[in-house]
Amino acid sequence: MALKIYTKTGDKGETALFGGKRLPKSHLRIDAYGTVDELNSYIGLVRDCTADSATRALLKRIQDCLFVLGSHLATDPDKPMSLPPLHDSDVETLEKAIDAMNESLPALKHFILPGGHTTVSFCHIARCVCRRAERLTVALSLESEVDTLLIRYLNRLSDYLFVLSRKFSQDLGVEEVVWMPEK
Repeated sequence: MALKIYTKTGDKGETALFGGKRLPKSHLRIDAYGTVDELNSYIGLVRDCTADSATRALLKRIQDCLFVLGSHLATDPDKPMSLPPLHDSDVETLEKAIDAMNESLPALKHFILPGGHTTVSFCHIARCVCRRAERLTVALSLESEVDTLLIRYLNRLSDYLFVLSRKFSQDLGVEEVVWMPEK
C-alpha cells in the first residue's frame, strides 16, 4: 500500500516537528526549515543547469547537507533525537571549492548584479534564498538552541553560491554585470 501524501493534520494551520510537538505553520522554526527546503530546490535547479560533473557532484552533496540541516531545524529541541550530523568538514569542503574557483577568476573590483545568463541568475537566486535561510536560522537561535555549525554552513554556502555564479559567467563566456553607480 502506498504512503498517503495528505494527512489532514495540518488543515488548521499547525504542523508537527520531529518529536511530535505541534507548532503554527507561521512559527519561526517552520519558516527557517521551510526556507532551507526552498533553497534545496533552487540548488537542484542550479545543478540541473550545469553539465560539469564535479560541480554537479558538489551541488548534490550540498543538497544532502541541506536535508540534514533542515532535519535539525525541524526537530523539537526539547526532545533530542539521533539525526545525521553536519560536520566542520562540510564547511571546509565549501571553502576549498571557493578557493579553487577563485584561482581562475579575475579580482573582484565592483559589485556584481545578478544576470548575464539564466544559470548565473538561478545561482544568484539560490544565494539570496540562502541568505534568507541564514537570517531566519540566526533569528531562531536567539530564542531556541541552534547548533552554530548550521549557521556557519549557510553563511559559507551563500559565499560559495556567489563565487559559483562568477565561475558560471566565466565558463559560459558571458560578461559579469557590474554595478556602476551613476555620478
